[in-house]
Amino acid sequence: MIKEIDARGLACPAPVLQTKKTVEEEDTEIIKVIVDNEAARQNVTRFLESRHFEVSTKQADKAFYLTGKIDRNIPDSAFSEIKEQEKPGTKKIMVMVADNRMGHGDDELGTKLMISFLTTLKEMGPELWRLVFVNAGVKLTISDSETLSILKNLEKDGIYILVCGTCLTHFNILDKKEVGETTNMLDIVTAMQIADKVINM
Repeated sequence: MIKEIDARGLACPAPVLQTKKTVEEEDTEIIKVIVDNEAARQNVTRFLESRHFEVSTKQADKAFYLTGKIDRNIPDSAFSEIKEQEKPGTKKIMVMVADNRMGHGDDELGTKLMISFLTTLKEMGPELWRLVFVNAGVKLTISDSETLSILKNLEKDGIYILVCGTCLTHFNILDKKEVGETTNMLDIVTAMQIADKVINM
């Protein structure tokens, strides 16, 4: 059975939610999804792969045509990554960064404070579980960001970084992102549910 979803023109996380609903409610081994932006392509692909689909992509007429074929040999990824880094007895802290500066008043000072904050995050130790960037915070993950090397080091140390795809698209910087996983609101909400504590910046 083949199911088709036309998710063109839908805002995040609608393309992923429609795909998720179809996969969970329909007995289908092949699913075709049409999306019209790179963030949605990445998010839908990652979701399907997490549900044991092998995904191929074709691009035409400013749209991405995704075809997912079920493959029981593909291991869980994407959503299962939320569980991979869990350590028994360790508190899971999620930090959500919604700006590229800390506080209001002086932008130069705010930038310095944000650099200092991200540098100091490693002092949380194993309790630092997720680092999520939304709104202007996604600007911290791009190529010319002063915090890029800090974030790459955190990622290297095992911190899973989520970067809002809708936000990257809004600022037209999706192709400049150099750290973290492009994500959607479904992933973010799921992470919030699992976290023991969420810190908003």
